[in-house]
Amino acid sequence: MIRVLVVDDHPVVRHGLVSILKFEKDMELVGDAADGPEAVRLILERRPDVVLLDLRLPTFSGIEVMRQVRGRMPAVRFLVLTTYDTDEYIGPALAAGAQGYLLKDAMPDDLARGVRAVMQGGAALEPQVAARLLERMSGAESDEELSARELDVLRLLVSGASNKAIAAQLNLSENTIKTHLSHIFGKLGVQSRAEAVATALRRRLVPLDDERQARGSAA
Repeated sequence: MIRVLVVDDHPVVRHGLVSILKFEKDMELVGDAADGPEAVRLILERRPDVVLLDLRLPTFSGIEVMRQVRGRMPAVRFLVLTTYDTDEYIGPALAAGAQGYLLKDAMPDDLARGVRAVMQGGAALEPQVAARLLERMSGAESDEELSARELDVLRLLVSGASNKAIAAQLNLSENTIKTHLSHIFGKLGVQSRAEAVATALRRRLVPLDDERQARGSAA
């Protein structure tokens, strides 16, 4: 069961999201918050797996929520749900630790798929958001090549596998996988799993089957 917490300052939106997710049999709503401080308190208190997070909140922003929670609960996953699709918001959100970025006009099925994708260690990106992200990163590529092992890790990352699943498939420790991911991020010039997936797809560093699977999970 995926434990989900919803954060949005608009009651109609917040209650609508809660209602949508209640129909998903593999998800459990553990609470909802209307501002930054309440969000931080409930995340630390109720320990959700995934937080659906608006960026514009009273008191302090969703980005600040992620910054305050990250060091204390590194396992929590954040799926941003917002009306803003500009670089001003996308870059800082992903840098702060968001694993997904969807717009509020997303269909209910897309929202549920996004929650499952980030829960499994993948990335959930709105198509137009992914396009902007790729454009922003286009001039920042590194010429440093990935090793064969790093390509194996990247392929599994794109397919949506978690660190634990990657470790199991490659017969390595999770700490080793974390080290590989750190090296991959550095070589690709990215700061998050979502950016790594986007870069891998654009540069065609993964086989076509993995690309199709990643696009399906991010749709």
